[in-house]
This record gives sequence, C-alpha cells and structure tokens, in this order.
Amino acid sequence: MNKTWIVIPLLAVFSLCAQSAEWLDLFDGETLSGWSVHSGTARYRVEDGMIIGTTTTGSPNTFLCTETEYGDFILEFEVMVDPRLNSGVQFRSKIAPRGMAFVLRDGNGKPRTVRIPKDRVYGYQVEIATRENGTSGGVYDEARRGFFLDDIRQDSAASEAFVDGQWNAYRIECRGNRIQTWVNEVPCSDFQDDLTDRGIIGLQVHGIGKNNDTYEVKWRNLRLLPLDSTK
Repeated sequence: MNKTWIVIPLLAVFSLCAQSAEWLDLFDGETLSGWSVHSGTARYRVEDGMIIGTTTTGSPNTFLCTETEYGDFILEFEVMVDPRLNSGVQFRSKIAPRGMAFVLRDGNGKPRTVRIPKDRVYGYQVEIATRENGTSGGVYDEARRGFFLDDIRQDSAASEAFVDGQWNAYRIECRGNRIQTWVNEVPCSDFQDDLTDRGIIGLQVHGIGKNNDTYEVKWRNLRLLPLDSTK
C-alpha cells in the first residue's frame, strides 16, 4: 500500500511538468535583446515586428544568435528572403570560442580536417533558398561536415514546399537524436544524428562576396517550445 501511495503522486508530478511547458517568444518584436551578431558584418535591425538581416559586401556568412542554448524543442518561425539570396537558421549550433579544427568524414565517407576561426558559428542549419534550388527545409551542417544531412531534393513535395516572394512557415523539432523539419506544413527532413544535442539558434545572412548589391532576409513570429527540463 505504501508503494502505491508513493508512485501515484510522482506520476501526477511528471504529468504536470509535461503540461507546464510554454512557448517562448525568442524575439520581443521591438529590440534585439537576447541576441548577438557573430562570424560576419551583415547588419540586423528591427522593423514592424520583424528582424531584418541585410548583406554587406565582403562579409562572410553572418549569424544573429540567441544568448541561450536549447536542447530538445519545437522551433517555429516565418521567413521571407530575397530570391537572389540564400539563407538559413542555425539550431543546436555553437560559436567557436577560439580557432578550432574538426576531423570528420565528408559526404563520401572520407576523413577530412575542417578549420574555423574564433567566433565562427557552426552546426545544424535548416536551409532557406529559392524553390528552384529545391533545398529549403533540408538540414546542412554549416562550417563542420559541409554537406546536407538529409537531402530532400528527390522528394518532390518537400523540394517544392517553399514559395518564392512570400512568407514561408518553418517548423523544426528536435527530440533526442531525431531531427524533423517542415516548410508550410509539408514534411521535409527526418533523420537521426548525434553530433550536437544542444546549442544556440542563429539567423543567417549569407555572404555575397564582392557583390555591391544589397539583399535582405526577414523573420517574424519566432517562438520555441522547450521539450526538456531546462530552458
């Protein structure tokens, strides 16, 4: 009898904890509080409830990153990008505290060494690109393995889910080693990977080399539901 009375309250506590998780607004709609810029010199500003990233000539890929790391979660956001610009959102990613080197296998399974400088953002990135590119919703390993971890281009529905010139709704779910993505409610990536189980969220403005034109990418309604015990 004693064991029965002990177990029931514990189960009730676990149930309440599971129900207590709440969506977190990653962006307050007015400031970039809780975010910081890394890796490059692209500019970020807040306008009409959006975060707008703007390219700068000569800058490498730039990332506006959360100051908090997240493990298991559901991340949702909307994005609109200039069709001439590639972009992405990092998740479970890291910021190099110093110059670093990774010895990892490339897409053909061959070992290779990758070196990155201090402040470089690296890790999982959900792709944001034109429909013609066909990779939006795929997950790329930025500045680390350097290839798509789940190539969606052979899936016609997934590769065509992104719509050029309008707001596109993204959803990312990370549960343990399973990673899933959706674009406009269309399932895209679904794979398992153990390399990183926790990290920052980062909004990418892709480098444009010596191009002097100016391109923008816009985000809004960024929110995250923690699925683990810590935020």
